[in-house]
Amino acid sequence: MTPTELRNERLAQTIIKNLKQRHIEGFYCPTSEEAVKKVSALIPDGSSVTWGGTMTVRDMGIPAVLKSRGTLQVLDRDLVETPEEKQAMYLRAFSTDVYLTSANALSEDGVIVNIDGNGNRVAAITWGPKKVIFVVGLNKVAQTVEAALARARSTASPINAARFDIKTPCQTDGICHNCKSPESICNYVHFLRNSPKGRHIVVLVGESLGY
Repeated sequence: MTPTELRNERLAQTIIKNLKQRHIEGFYCPTSEEAVKKVSALIPDGSSVTWGGTMTVRDMGIPAVLKSRGTLQVLDRDLVETPEEKQAMYLRAFSTDVYLTSANALSEDGVIVNIDGNGNRVAAITWGPKKVIFVVGLNKVAQTVEAALARARSTASPINAARFDIKTPCQTDGICHNCKSPESICNYVHFLRNSPKGRHIVVLVGESLGY
């Protein structure tokens, strides 16, 4: 095991211990390949499943793996086209058995931070689906909640603004301006600090994933 791999293992186990204190189940997978298998194993046959606006889940190929099982009801939000279809899919997500997402940041003591433009992702994290599975690369771990929020606003949000090519100040210079732009993707700030009903699971991955 390399020094980096050793550090990742130790960091992940520390975070998993802190997540447990927040009634959130945690797992660590050193590689994306292992993480994909773990996520699939966490979803029982017969489940309905969908995902939020997460590049991590897509880039890892998780949707294709779930579809290939043939035993799941996969609601593929990436196939809808019109605003009306998107709205209907967002609403259907609340009644699924499993909702997959990532996080913009995760503090070392186990607080999960997300920022949303539309609010559908953080809404589903908060309420609706029976289980929510986060897939989070260790590149998104920050030392404190404050640092996690700063990462979400100053790293994830400008990159996502560029990805969607929306006209926000951070799209122009890569810096968060705490803007009130009509196209802002920082409209809803969400902190998950406790999961009293045990709805949430975190799969940590020892790779750099997402934004």
